[in-house]
Amino acid sequence: MLFDPARHEPLQSIPWDEERVRASISQIVADTEGRFTTQGWWPPHPRDLDPDDDVTQPATSLYYGACGVVWALHYLQDVGAVRLQRNYLEPALMADLLVRNNIWLGDDAAAQAGSFMMGELPMRLLAHAAQPLPATADRLAELIAGNLTHPSRELMWGSPGTLLAALFLHQRTGDTRWAELFRTTAAMLWSQLLWSEEFCCHYWTQDLYGEKSTYIDAVHGFVATALPLIHGRNLLADADWAAWQACIENTVLRTATWEGKQVNWRAFLTPPSIRPLLMQYCHGAPGFVVCLADMPGHALDDVLTAAGEAIWGAGPLTKGSNLCHGTGGNGYAFLKLYQRTGDVMWLKRAQAFAMHGIAQTEADAQKHGQMRYSLWTGDPGFAIYLWDCLHGRADFPTLDVFYGVA
Repeated sequence: MLFDPARHEPLQSIPWDEERVRASISQIVADTEGRFTTQGWWPPHPRDLDPDDDVTQPATSLYYGACGVVWALHYLQDVGAVRLQRNYLEPALMADLLVRNNIWLGDDAAAQAGSFMMGELPMRLLAHAAQPLPATADRLAELIAGNLTHPSRELMWGSPGTLLAALFLHQRTGDTRWAELFRTTAAMLWSQLLWSEEFCCHYWTQDLYGEKSTYIDAVHGFVATALPLIHGRNLLADADWAAWQACIENTVLRTATWEGKQVNWRAFLTPPSIRPLLMQYCHGAPGFVVCLADMPGHALDDVLTAAGEAIWGAGPLTKGSNLCHGTGGNGYAFLKLYQRTGDVMWLKRAQAFAMHGIAQTEADAQKHGQMRYSLWTGDPGFAIYLWDCLHGRADFPTLDVFYGVA
């Protein structure tokens, strides 16, 4: 089976309502601002806590902590969705956040400073946006270059994340130093590719959390690395991009699992396998669609459409409205397909998931007595999804866009 029915729930039949969508965005932002304190930033959500976590310490990372919330709030303001009550990018606040994040990383703080989702890097990217000082740019260049040989080779911790950061910086500034770092990182990743005789495709291994893996998914795996390469293809030599395109298309097509006219992907190229297959952004078809929808040409047209049908057939996720493993992340696949094909059916499906996600958000807040203050696993990220559903856009937060433009 292409998905686990226990992880999904029937789609609630709630008509698309722009007024309710805008009200939900405003409510999420107002509640998030109202719960902020300079001492504790934002309270953690029970779903984001491990059993041994200190509940008195705020999460700090871009992925599920204060850095991501700051990013989401200011992005929503930059695109015109809301007007904030305060500036969360104040230098003193960002300095405090960096100190707290280094304490959280502990002995790994220096080694993981270049992590795009967990380290110092995204905080420096935000600081550079607020005040583009030469010293900040130099530190960013140091972080990107220093992450070239990181053994994880994936988006969250490794050089694919710093590849994406170099692309965002080049898009923002046009400075050739970022283009050179992008090309250097891409060349290193090319040199690290392995070949599977069994599956006749390329892949990377990841030394991650004490284990060696062969992830192919949209956070830790092959397709996550494809995204910045696709978006930054104009920075590569024509021959280099042609080789990358052939490599990406081949691996994606050879690892697809088909059932009739629907398709999904396993989490790993080689065992251990997860059965039934997962159907969420971080593992499964939604992430593949999000990461690959901007690929030029038509080689992936059929497989991406089939993935969209599988996502729709599975329905919303029981883990809530979030981006990483929730209804909002899966809905972004529909927005991507709408952008790629122009077929309004995909937009309507995205909007149907948005209304279901609003109901999930409201029910979760009532159950836990608070909202979930996180970019990738919580409500501020979902608010951005709602905004994109209003406008028919498909700018997945911190992957397609880092710096908002009003």
